Amino acid sequence: MRVTIRDVAHAANVSISTVSRVLNDTCVVSEDKRLLVLEAAKNLNYRPNPAARSLLNKSTGGLGVLLPFVSGEFFSEFLGGIDEAAQKNDFFLMISTSHRHQDEFRAAMRAMDKRVDGLIIMAPELGAEDAASIPSLDEPVVFVNTNIDQRPFDVINFDNFGGAHALTRHLLELGHHRIAHIKGPADARDAQERTRGYRMAMAESGIEDVVALEFQGGFTQESGHAAANRILQMDPRPSAIMAANDYSAMGVLSALHEAGISVPKDVAVAGFDGLASGQFTVPPLTSVRVPVRELGSTAVMRLIDRLHGKLADTAPLRLDLPVELLIRESTSAKAVHGRTPAFE
Repeated sequence: MRVTIRDVAHAANVSISTVSRVLNDTCVVSEDKRLLVLEAAKNLNYRPNPAARSLLNKSTGGLGVLLPFVSGEFFSEFLGGIDEAAQKNDFFLMISTSHRHQDEFRAAMRAMDKRVDGLIIMAPELGAEDAASIPSLDEPVVFVNTNIDQRPFDVINFDNFGGAHALTRHLLELGHHRIAHIKGPADARDAQERTRGYRMAMAESGIEDVVALEFQGGFTQESGHAAANRILQMDPRPSAIMAANDYSAMGVLSALHEAGISVPKDVAVAGFDGLASGQFTVPPLTSVRVPVRELGSTAVMRLIDRLHGKLADTAPLRLDLPVELLIRESTSAKAVHGRTPAFE
């Protein structure tokens, strides 16, 4: 049976209104009664009813999380960081997905409106105006991996540009000059930044014309597999392939294996994200590790600080979390396992 505020009042031998005042900190209560109420609530493992709390102070105790998808290693790790930080601060989560469609994004926003105290939004496919025009953005919001830099919201991203630049430079330093790049979704901010990092590193090495080396792909194994088959038809064939993310790179490895191409002897392969499964591919996948779990926990703590009024006079946060280069056997048969900062 659920413990009620009436049970706490009975155990502490005080009125229900006194319990309410103590637990909601709505007015001054004598110290002895406050301690009695807190001890009774702890002993009874009392948890306030979110609906009742919402009626009292317009707070739900919930945080909304809107993601493109929730399946896969990346989103599982991200949600793990969010959930851990939320639980430590006594918030529950309401999670929804957009499936990278604007209509579904707006529907999810409407569904969470007034049901949560704040929002964490990952919408890399939405432009700044589209994302900021949602009418229900009255609650505090933290955007992650979203192109909304010119709007007055906290924004936390990965250093996608720096990671891709370092990864491309790694391949160039191994002696590769024809490096094919399988891009991510055309409208995704993180994919665009990774392509920009690739192009910059190539240009710095004197390789300006990379259009013929770029292939449209996605963030799936299927897209990487299909793009790799197109790359294999090139003459001369690129000696290295840099995919938009690890899933795409895994598709590349599969296509090369089917074609009898040795990795990295014939073609080097690299991904992005640093998924745990990448160390178990054959050969283990060189990648860029992004701090996905840290992204989730950092977003939650920033949002909670906003909710508690600690950042009322603070300018919106613009933060790019650092990434790490993971060098494994898919780019060099003699590679030593380890992590190298993206910037040296």
